[in-house]
Amino acid sequence: MSSTASTLIALIGRPNVGKSTLFNRLTRRRDALVDPTPGVTRDRHYAQIEWEGHAFSLVDTAGIEDDDDLMGAHIREQAMLAVEEADIIFFLMDGREGLTPADTEIAGILRRSQKTVFYIINKIDNAELEDTLLGPFWELGAEQLWPLSADHGHGFDGLMTGLSPLLNREAEHDELPENTLRVAFVGRPNVGKSSLINAIVGETRMLVSEEAGTTRDAVDTRLSYGQYSYLLIDTAGIRRKGKTKDKLEKFSILKTLRALGRCDVALVLLDAAEGITEQDIRVIGYTQEQGRALIVLINKWDLLENDRKRQLQLLEEVRIALKFIPFAPVLKVSAHKGTGIKRLFPEMGKVQRQFHQRFSTAGLNRLLAEAVERHEPPFHKGRRLKFYYTSQLATAPPRFVVVTNDPKGIHFSYQRYLTNCFREGLGLDRVPVQLFFRERSGRKSRK
Repeated sequence: MSSTASTLIALIGRPNVGKSTLFNRLTRRRDALVDPTPGVTRDRHYAQIEWEGHAFSLVDTAGIEDDDDLMGAHIREQAMLAVEEADIIFFLMDGREGLTPADTEIAGILRRSQKTVFYIINKIDNAELEDTLLGPFWELGAEQLWPLSADHGHGFDGLMTGLSPLLNREAEHDELPENTLRVAFVGRPNVGKSSLINAIVGETRMLVSEEAGTTRDAVDTRLSYGQYSYLLIDTAGIRRKGKTKDKLEKFSILKTLRALGRCDVALVLLDAAEGITEQDIRVIGYTQEQGRALIVLINKWDLLENDRKRQLQLLEEVRIALKFIPFAPVLKVSAHKGTGIKRLFPEMGKVQRQFHQRFSTAGLNRLLAEAVERHEPPFHKGRRLKFYYTSQLATAPPRFVVVTNDPKGIHFSYQRYLTNCFREGLGLDRVPVQLFFRERSGRKSRK
């Protein structure tokens, strides 16, 4: 029951070359499954996408340029960060504007990297324009150019056909024991992530090794506890944008996205002294966009041990703030005193089992039929919504597809009702549950 990091794809390029347009096409295309979880971060520069059965993470660098000299040091730094953090780079250029000095400079950085780069020439709407506009871009020395109209879709299928084999590659063998549980510790700076890992290691006295992780500013700690193995992934804190001078803050979050992509369970730490903040909620949103199991830890609980009124107030604040993820367990811990740590291991085990649980198709269809019988679906555009059957798409997190006569006609309230029925009927009370709706094949959508 291990987790492997999905491929991380970064969209880079000058402003207004179409990065956000391609991002939107990828996330909104019917063939792509994008987690519709409400209430998570409103910053839509990140998405976890499943394409033909293979997951990948997508980051759009649009909007990070601010007022810097776009042709100078900033765009160079952006390209370098993309090279460092991403697995695959979609480098977009403007076919109508032609090759620019900034494009050439970025291409030079990419050539020296060991990363896979797709040189995408955007704003090419048809095959005739390919012959007219591609010529100057061959000067970059790329083996292949990918003409595209992110707006109208020309060349999109060819691009995804070229990408798909790269998503099939198996993750490198990391020599971890079978069934190792990978746990990422994430949160704002100074909430006690490293201190908690040190307290866990001190409690068990069974540290196996400590080594540099696969992400910058991350440390992996291998641990055995009882009959189980764990990989504890420490991450650098995610600062609020106003607290950093680095205008590439959006891109720096890649480090945490990478850690989340590698883990089964994300432990988000809150600071009991500061309470739950907007940035804490944003970090939790990242865990759900990555589809990770989640446990919320209120650290430094010892600071409130003599203040029962504040304890109850804080727990209520956390409950209200996390209404959009009511399934997530909330534990009180103290890295300083070591309290609450022993409760963490059995809780992680329960979450892990649900995260990877599989269910029979027959049982799922009985559950769907019972849910529809209890609450008949409404009419949409003069006809009643029908649900034909359901099956499980995948685990980690549990994902299900429901085949219906009109996916677009399903109101969010009924989708939430069905999701809750699946959660309760399957005993998935500690993990995210994702429900997707598809039209029965062979039937055209009704306009």
